[in-house]
Amino acid sequence: MTITELDAYFRNLLSIDDFNDKDPSQNGLQVACSNKQIKKIAFAVDACVETFNKAIHAGADLVFVHHGLFWGHSTLITGTHYERIKLLLENDIALYAVHLPLDAHKKYGNNIGIAQKLELQNIQPFGWYHGIQIGVKGSFTSNIVHNTGNGICVEEILTRLFQNDEKPNAVLPFGKKQLNTVGIISGMAGDDLFQAISENLDCYITGEINHSLYHEALENKITVIAGGHYQTETFGVNLVSKQVKKDLNIETIFLSTPTYL
Repeated sequence: MTITELDAYFRNLLSIDDFNDKDPSQNGLQVACSNKQIKKIAFAVDACVETFNKAIHAGADLVFVHHGLFWGHSTLITGTHYERIKLLLENDIALYAVHLPLDAHKKYGNNIGIAQKLELQNIQPFGWYHGIQIGVKGSFTSNIVHNTGNGICVEEILTRLFQNDEKPNAVLPFGKKQLNTVGIISGMAGDDLFQAISENLDCYITGEINHSLYHEALENKITVIAGGHYQTETFGVNLVSKQVKKDLNIETIFLSTPTYL
């Protein structure tokens, strides 16, 4: 399959063109390669030298990322930007980036991936951004460990969400002992805490939060989990990777390049 054919596949799979007037990032093919057959795709969160070196070592023909190199404005190809693009061109590796469409997708997105990891039920859209809802919300069932009522404790949420020595950046356990309703928006969506508050949710999960939100969470009696920008955005690329392997029978690999932020 060529890069042109893959571009058409990804645009259809992730409804990329639906976000043309909503996402300032340049979704889609950002750096092309030669007209060769794409036999191996590396999936990662960030377009960076570390990711590209790992892709070269893995023998990848294409790198699919959530955070690309171009964000809706012209960027001079100098400094580190030049070094990144040089690595791709010298090794004939294409770069494909999908930002908001990968957050918002109801089957392959970051937020639905987190909801599935938490085993949420009654999943619905949540979190408005430029006229679209990019997050999800849902509730817990009652037949789970540590449950003494309607919901689960924050420790159980953390156990489900963080494994293999992962840990959240911050936890503000200011809500109920038993949490039932949860809103999720991955990445840098701390300010969307106010949407969770307005919907009277028990818990809000995002990637990162700032200092000012501490007292907002405390005074509104809501639990907030900042799971890390990187960690909360590994879900989408992994879900897409699995679907590509199933649909196209192309070899895929996930390149872990954590920032711990």
